[in-house]
Amino acid sequence: MDNNYSAENISVLEGLEAVRKRPGMYIGNTGADGLHRCLGEILDNSVDEFMADPQANKIRVVIEKNAQGQTEVIVGDNGRGIPTDIHSKTGKSALETIMTVLHAGGKFDQKNYKFSGGLHGVGASVVNALSVKMQVFVLRDKNVHFVTFAKGKTVSSIQVVSEAESKDKFHELKDIAPVWGKSGTVVSFVPDDSIFETTEFDLKEVADYLQRTAYLNKGLQIYFEDRINDTTSEYNYPQGILTYLEDIAKGENLITPIISFEGGDDKFYLEVAMSYSEDFREKFFAFTNGIMNPEGGSHVTGFKTALTRIINNYAVTKGYLKKEEKLTSDDFREGLRAILSIKMVDPQFTSQSKVKLGSTSARTSADKIVSERLEMYLEENPKIAQSIVQKSLLAMKARLAARAARESVQRKGVLESMALPGKLADCSEKDPAKSEIFIVEGDSAGGSAKQGRNRNTQAILPLRGKVLNTEKATLDRIMNYEGIKNMIIAFGTGIGDKFDVEKLRYHKIILMTDADVDGAHITTLLLTFLYRYMPRLIEDGYVYMARPPLYKVKSGKTEEYLYSDLEKIALVDKIQAIKADAKIEIQRYKGLGEMNPEQLWETTMDPASRLLWQVTIGEAEIAHKVFEDLMGADVEPRKRFIEENAMFIEDLDVI
Repeated sequence: MDNNYSAENISVLEGLEAVRKRPGMYIGNTGADGLHRCLGEILDNSVDEFMADPQANKIRVVIEKNAQGQTEVIVGDNGRGIPTDIHSKTGKSALETIMTVLHAGGKFDQKNYKFSGGLHGVGASVVNALSVKMQVFVLRDKNVHFVTFAKGKTVSSIQVVSEAESKDKFHELKDIAPVWGKSGTVVSFVPDDSIFETTEFDLKEVADYLQRTAYLNKGLQIYFEDRINDTTSEYNYPQGILTYLEDIAKGENLITPIISFEGGDDKFYLEVAMSYSEDFREKFFAFTNGIMNPEGGSHVTGFKTALTRIINNYAVTKGYLKKEEKLTSDDFREGLRAILSIKMVDPQFTSQSKVKLGSTSARTSADKIVSERLEMYLEENPKIAQSIVQKSLLAMKARLAARAARESVQRKGVLESMALPGKLADCSEKDPAKSEIFIVEGDSAGGSAKQGRNRNTQAILPLRGKVLNTEKATLDRIMNYEGIKNMIIAFGTGIGDKFDVEKLRYHKIILMTDADVDGAHITTLLLTFLYRYMPRLIEDGYVYMARPPLYKVKSGKTEEYLYSDLEKIALVDKIQAIKADAKIEIQRYKGLGEMNPEQLWETTMDPASRLLWQVTIGEAEIAHKVFEDLMGADVEPRKRFIEENAMFIEDLDVI
């Protein structure tokens, strides 16, 4: 420790130095998320122009490689144009002040922007600080005012040229100009590759973001030109979030049409689009001033409070529910598809990333508007109201049955002993981060896996017999199935209300089944169980699928393991092209049990050479949907699946 600690040791960072020194404080991180946030901050300023004036309804975004091979982003709008006159406090033009001074902007009061999604004077200057070059062009009075910056500092003071001259002089304006009316702003920036871990945008993610922005601002036209892949797109949705929800729910069986309503005043305005699906999962998307709030917040609380109260009152009034009975918020969430978009003055978020709205007034305002509009809608549409109530009543019955089942399981003490199952061949390592468990199909494969494994870090749990379909089963029935019960005990997390991911004994749960249709079926059943009853394991990235080989091809002294028919055909053709009369031996593995321990280790279990797929919650949802179509009570999805996929069947045994 330095004992000469004094005033000389205190650093004073001036201007935008602090942003370059600690960029994560302003944009979250310097990875891809932070890079995309920079584009978002510039785009938000253009969207704010539209929210201030509906005539400022055009935005063009271009991503390209410049002459130096650097990624360059150009964002243009037909808004009012950033002011260019001299600012009294800084002595610089307002344009330079906004771009080089933190907390300088026109959004701190509501005189110029009633609603805004930008960072209130932080966003543009932060992007400037993190760019090796930024140019800003402002069209006013048929003149273009432009300034060039580098790493947050002004390179050349504001200059003015005619509109006609500017189009020839600046390549950034050639394709942006069509969006301009009598005024507008164009910002181009080149992210600093000494700051960012990557300067390559995920162009699909950018397109999705621009599309979502157009959904949330009906009447706004956004043009996107991806010059890297030479593609163009246009996003314009006159019906706004109603169209957004239609696209989100495409292909689902909705039990109600999409309900949409809006209302509010010049301080708080709310839009809602909602419906119910036959599915049990909830899909809820919340936004404040065009910013997504994945963790919800006060506006979501207000919406759900109103929804719960209004439908409960309706159900009691119409005789669907007894007065002493109550539907809970959870009952209304099953199958709910909803988009809630609010615009409000000076929103307060719980963090700089804006993932959750904290403004307490939003709860009261959302509750009031939703209550008024939804109550009126239900009275005017009794059949739709009946469908919602019946869906919620089914959810209530399922909830009460599940609670009874959990209480039954707990009373019986099924998991109380927590003694590890006898079939589990555990590993000696006690650190979960270094431990993995293979869930193996059958005793034969389990035997090979036990012999071939690394006993220090790899545990093996064989499953015998048919795996239970947990989609429709109650928890007490599930706990009577030995294979599932053994898995839960081996994992150590418990289940239901007792689930605790911190007690997980292995940080890799690997489903290892045969590389055939039966193996895929078993994997789907296991994923269905994990998705329904232990989704946190998938969400936190602990679940994997092993990929065992289908073939071993041997020719001379060379042998290779192959994972598909295409790989086998390609290798055989390659060998025969080298030597036409080559002797080729092909072994087809019908199951893991056909491999000896050494082969199983080498191909499927050795961390240095194996192939693993990490399961995401999206993939688990797909597995669940396919299984529901094929094994559910509804015949039509099963018939449709067979008709659409029959052409792909190759190995069909006819008996």
